[in-house]
Formats: sequence, C-alpha cells, structure tokens
Amino acid sequence: MVRNALQRLAQSVLVLLGCALLIFVMLRIIPGNPIAVLMGEHADNTVIERMTAELGLDQPVLVQFFRYIGGALRGDFGTSYSLGKPVSSLMASAFVHTLILALLAAVFAWLIGITSGIIAAVKKNSILDHLFMGASLLGVSMPVFMTAMLLQYFFAYRLKLFPIAGMDSFAAYILPAIALGWNSAGSVARLVRSTLLETLEENYIDTARAKGRGQVGVLVVHALRNAMLPVITMMAIQFSGLLSGAVITETVFSINGIGRLAVQAIAGRDIPLLQGTVLFSAAVVVIGNFIADSLYRVLDPRIRREA
Repeated sequence: MVRNALQRLAQSVLVLLGCALLIFVMLRIIPGNPIAVLMGEHADNTVIERMTAELGLDQPVLVQFFRYIGGALRGDFGTSYSLGKPVSSLMASAFVHTLILALLAAVFAWLIGITSGIIAAVKKNSILDHLFMGASLLGVSMPVFMTAMLLQYFFAYRLKLFPIAGMDSFAAYILPAIALGWNSAGSVARLVRSTLLETLEENYIDTARAKGRGQVGVLVVHALRNAMLPVITMMAIQFSGLLSGAVITETVFSINGIGRLAVQAIAGRDIPLLQGTVLFSAAVVVIGNFIADSLYRVLDPRIRREA
C-alpha cells in the first residue's frame, strides 16, 4: 500500500511538471510581447526592450522555465505585471475567498445530493424518485451562469434576501455557493441512487433482512456503507474542482477568488499571474485525485488486498 502511494505521488509530481511546462510554453508561443501590451501602443521600443531584458523574457524558454520552477519551489511565482504585487500573495488572499465558497458549495452539494439520492433509491419509481432525479438532471444540465443569474434575480433583486454581489458579509456567499454546488449535488444524487439500488440487490442484504434487521438498519449499517465508496471518491474530486477556482461563479457574483484572478490575468495578458493561477488549479486537481485514490484504497479492503 505504501509502495502504491509513493508511485501515485511520483506520478502526480510528473503530471504537475508536465502541466507547468505546457502552460509555460503555450503562454510564450502566443504572438506579441506582453510588455508591449501592458505598456500600451505608444510605448517606446527602447523601454520595451529594456523591460523585456530585465524580466528575462528575452532568454531561451527552457532557461526561463527552470528559473520559474526553481522560484515556484520556494513559493516565488514572480510579480504580477499589471498589479505590481507578488503572485503568491495575490493568490493567497484570493484563495481565502475561493476556500469559503468551495466549502459552502460542497456542504450544500453533499447534503442535498446524498439525501436526495437515498430518498430516490428507497422510493424507487415513485413520485419522489422522479421529482428528485428530475431536479438532479436539471442541476447537471443547466449552465452555472444561468443558475447564478436566476438566483440573483429572484433572491437578491426581487426578494432582497441576499446581497446581489460582493463579499461584504457571510450572506453574500450563500447564493454563489448554491449556484456552484447545484451541479455537484445533481451528480452526487444520481450516483448515490444508482449505487444504493445496486447494493440493495446484493445477497448479503437479503441475509441481513432474513436475520430480522429492519429497513433502516439494513440501509444504514449494510447498504450505505458499501454504496458510499464511489460517492466519497467523487466528492473528493468535486471538492478539488471547486477549490481550483469557480471562474464563472466568482465573476458573476464579483468574488475576488482564484477564478476571477485568472480572468483578470487573461484580460491583461499578465503572464506570471496567469501561470500561477493555472498551475495552482492544476495542483489542486492533481492533489484531489491523489487523495480520492488513497481514500478509496483505505475504505475498500478489497483494493488493498489486490494491491
């Protein structure tokens, strides 16, 4: 098990290095000089060339890459061209808002998704089953920006129950968390229902019922414990995706998180800031997958024995 964990860790490191190299090369093969874009069309060519040399952008790409990786390992992702601040400090302050949003969205998604999935499985082919599965399908199908704008219109603009945008209070995170979590809730609900229905047809469930175990006992003690294994894996991956930056949600609700920071970097062609945000997002996703894989091996003894 330890050997497998170390192999997965080594693979994760290689994936991150590959992502970093790909991001680095792609941002530098785009036509145009980012310094010229930053300084405007009337900038003097001599000044542009001097600034390009000072920032090391005239050096070979591989030299720039290894210098960047060396700095990144020390926590130095460079300085933002447009904001003039260290990228690491900008990401740290933005990550706080993204973390709050991701936690609230995950709690909403998991509570609603797991509860809906269990009820739909227990009440298979009933009105409740069709209602919950219809709502989950709507959550999976509807674009996040549409959900966000509908929530803004009804609950912020019309009913004035929540702030329409911003980060002034805890209440300002409620609507964006629901908008971000609804899609995940639908996925969780559908997976819980399908795995629970499959588990309830296993032979050991019939044995538990024959021994006099009640419906609630069979569901909680026997069925849910096994049905939740793939759900837990999915939840870990979902949370890493939420942490990597909800670009659309943060933009619609004016939340200064990692996603919105990436949008600002793209608009201003701020290479250090864009590199930092994209690499951070890739790292969160890779770590989330590593944790999900490790959790599955810990929770399922069969995988440990096979390994």
